[in-house]
Amino acid sequence: MARLPLCLAAALLPALAACTDFPEIDAAERAVTGPTLAPEIAPIDPLLDRAQAVRDQAPPEPSLEGRAAALKARAARLRAREI
Repeated sequence: MARLPLCLAAALLPALAACTDFPEIDAAERAVTGPTLAPEIAPIDPLLDRAQAVRDQAPPEPSLEGRAAALKARAARLRAREI
């Protein structure tokens, strides 16, 4: 019977401690980091224009059929090799 109050105290004390506010920690953190500023939002149109310009300058990718033919030729060469 004496164990029941001890078990209840062991279970409830950590739960009560978890409900405590720690304002001194929050204030110290704010003092170190300073006020938070919202990030500046950049317009997206110039970013999209630059991305499109890079895509336009890139060499065209080979066609899918050409890539498949090159892979089949490579596979045939690898199969023909003696190890």
